[in-house]
Amino acid sequence: MDPNAVSAHWVGMKATYLHTSAAIALTFAIAACVPQSEAPAPTPPPVVLEPAPEPAPAPPPPPPVVEEPVYDNYLDAPQTPGDWNYAASSSGTSARFVSNGQTLFAISCIAGPRRITLSRENIGYHASALMSIETETTRRAFDARPGETRNALSVPLAPNDPLLDAMAITKGRFAVGVEGERTLYLPAWVEVSRVIEDCR
Repeated sequence: MDPNAVSAHWVGMKATYLHTSAAIALTFAIAACVPQSEAPAPTPPPVVLEPAPEPAPAPPPPPPVVEEPVYDNYLDAPQTPGDWNYAASSSGTSARFVSNGQTLFAISCIAGPRRITLSRENIGYHASALMSIETETTRRAFDARPGETRNALSVPLAPNDPLLDAMAITKGRFAVGVEGERTLYLPAWVEVSRVIEDCR
């Protein structure tokens, strides 16, 4: 083989090798310059919003102040307009004082336990209030509680309570007062005595 041809062959291969090496080196250099794609940031856990606590219910408003005349003697006050109505049922009897179609006060005899209930009705909501009963000879105050409806305050009494006799035989009328409400001046008619006797 011609020595010159062999030498030219190796020179050609060497040039090819150098070009290939340079290309590979250039490829690695370019790859080193390209920024690697960053891994996505982890997704934060969902924020759980707890419901706000419910506010405490507002206390009931205080009873409104009722302005009414003051009498040295309750017998001087004008009688509350209205009439007594007597009714009987299987659960007992009752006398209701009705004015303009509304029951303002009731005396009821509960037949089972033989108990009498005094109820001031058609008034605004009260959790409790003092109820006073005044007759010609007696004055008593009670801690009245809500009755069968939200619009009534009631006081239970034993059938032999002396107050009941004082209400039945008082001179003309008796007075029923409740804090924050207008005082009632009710006639002591026969319906009152009848309910009291029903429970005795």
